Amino acid sequence: MKTEQDVVRDVGACRVCGGRDWLDVISFGPVELANGFLDPAPQYPPEPTYPLDVVACRDCWLMCLRHVVDPEVLFADYIYVSQQSAVLNGHMRDIVNWCTEKAGLSAGDLVVELGSNVGMQLALFAERGLRVVGVDPARNLAKVANDRGIETIGDFFGPAVSVPIARDKGRASLVLGRQCFAHINDVHNVLDGVDAVLAPDGMLVIEVPYLVNLLDENQFDTIFHEHLSYYSVGTLSRLFQSHGLEVVDVQRANVHGGSVIVFASPLAAGRTPSPAVAAIRALEEERGLATERPYVEFAERVRRVTAAVRGTVRDLVADGRRVAGYGAPSKGCTLLQLCGLGAGDLEFCSDTTPDKQGKVLPGTHIPVWSPAQARQRPPDYYLLLAWNFAADIIGNEREFLERGGKFIVPIPEPRVVSEQDVKAAL
Repeated sequence: MKTEQDVVRDVGACRVCGGRDWLDVISFGPVELANGFLDPAPQYPPEPTYPLDVVACRDCWLMCLRHVVDPEVLFADYIYVSQQSAVLNGHMRDIVNWCTEKAGLSAGDLVVELGSNVGMQLALFAERGLRVVGVDPARNLAKVANDRGIETIGDFFGPAVSVPIARDKGRASLVLGRQCFAHINDVHNVLDGVDAVLAPDGMLVIEVPYLVNLLDENQFDTIFHEHLSYYSVGTLSRLFQSHGLEVVDVQRANVHGGSVIVFASPLAAGRTPSPAVAAIRALEEERGLATERPYVEFAERVRRVTAAVRGTVRDLVADGRRVAGYGAPSKGCTLLQLCGLGAGDLEFCSDTTPDKQGKVLPGTHIPVWSPAQARQRPPDYYLLLAWNFAADIIGNEREFLERGGKFIVPIPEPRVVSEQDVKAAL
């Protein structure tokens, strides 16, 4: 049986550079896991909580969590499934196009994806005639992918997995990691795995939520136990260089609140970095990411905005208005916990994920309804917890707005959106 020390531990040294000189950014205290949904019950026993403290390495300026929760606890039976939306579907097709162009992919080449979820991204590569293999530690999601015909290994990515892939299928022209690299503690083991499977002229492509967006737009709700690291291109460059990889291109994308896609290749491949690399490094220097200032200012904004969101919701409830949550994503669970909102404040959260419907949110115990249930009893206000899909959601909920409903968009500052606001923006 694992002890508490086995489940959660202090990071000690920086996972990128090994440094131990930490800037304390902000502490949110002990918090329940964002994906720890519960079955409804008359009473709930105490849920496990884990510290959620944010620090920054004064050497390489990695912003990260001070504590790591055992990945088996977080990911062995993961509830997050890649979502279908016009924005994300378009983005995944963009990924295929960018990777095909920048890595020079052609039919028959091998693409390996770490953190491949249910295989939606790999399916688009397969449509182009590429061979694909996924690796994902969530065995329930790996099964879904395999059932859909996307070969997927249910395990953590590293040499133990990638060496057999290279032996059985040959070297990969592309190794891709979308929105998973920030979840990984032992990044050096992962990059050793990349080295074992990547072709000498191949390309590693990593997509992460971008630190510049997080700081500029006050995206504190993206800070939860699964998200261990918050990367800049400068920090990723230093990490990749320690494994003989050079950043040769970057692409920003308006997904998941603002992400950056980093393209790296072995130094021996001799690729010339694009001007976009120098441009984004200049941006990070202008933002002062290698100084304490932006992290201290971020913490100050977080304290102010969490109080403002809590005050907005509770003022509405005190005035007799019904408030519910729109979406029940990990970031939404985190936002509610960090703002101190619970079942006495929000009547329910509406979410399209079947595995979440009928459950209650961790910590706050707010019930999760299906969209059909929510339409039977719409609230006066929706707190838009899935704010990163705000354009899609507000565009699809015209009937709710026409009936007088309103949205509270909490990030970067709480604001109320009505039908009149939408019309004025057209």
